[in-house]
Amino acid sequence: MSNRIAKAFENQKAFIGFLTAGDPTFDASYDNIMALINAGADLVEIGIPFSDPIAEGPVIQAADVRALKGGMTTDRAFELAAKVRSQTDIPLVFMTYLNPVFKYGYDKFFAKCAEIGVDGLICPDMPFEEKHEADGAAKAHGISIISMISPTSEERIKAIAESAEGFLYIVSSLGVTGVRSEIKTDLAAIMESVKKYAKVPAAIGFGISNPEQAAKMVKLADGVIVGSAMVRLVERYGGNAAVEIEKLAKGLADAAHGV
Repeated sequence: MSNRIAKAFENQKAFIGFLTAGDPTFDASYDNIMALINAGADLVEIGIPFSDPIAEGPVIQAADVRALKGGMTTDRAFELAAKVRSQTDIPLVFMTYLNPVFKYGYDKFFAKCAEIGVDGLICPDMPFEEKHEADGAAKAHGISIISMISPTSEERIKAIAESAEGFLYIVSSLGVTGVRSEIKTDLAAIMESVKKYAKVPAAIGFGISNPEQAAKMVKLADGVIVGSAMVRLVERYGGNAAVEIEKLAKGLADAAHGV
């Protein structure tokens, strides 16, 4: 497990923010990520845009389209992460789909992550049973592949949790990413099973959009992940979203940290 990821969860519940690389431009997405960090994010997920992001709802799908139209590529995402890393020591994790990683080449991709200081990878369309395809290259370069546990994973929770690295991403609801007014999944039962087997922290994501929801989720888990609510601000404010992102992120970080 990355030391940086471990530190994010060390003394408090973690607030994890997500933004898409290159949305709406390279420079604006850098400013937005730095706004997340300035607001108190403990870990940042940077989305590498993909043309067919099957786990994403319309908000993040639209962000991927904007970023790709603006010329964002995997190499440019590495440049962005390197620029962010030069300003902060908090953990950075890429979130993308298997196709861009496979096309880049597993060894080359994880070597580049290690070179610039990216700590992990979340790959929603990489089944746990096929994780071994990329696992060797990731381990060789000290990169954590972050596993996801969804409400349909009940039979597999033990196997996924026991082998988890970095942190576990607990999916709060069935379906794709997106803001939800209410989360009805029995997360307490899922977290009880996870804690029985996992040796790493667990954070809950999908659908969390306000401090009240964040405060509720960190009573169950070690952290909370917020993505669509951040990306929606980019959709609304374009290149001027950083101030709004910092405002929302500050409320979410305070809620996660119990302030």
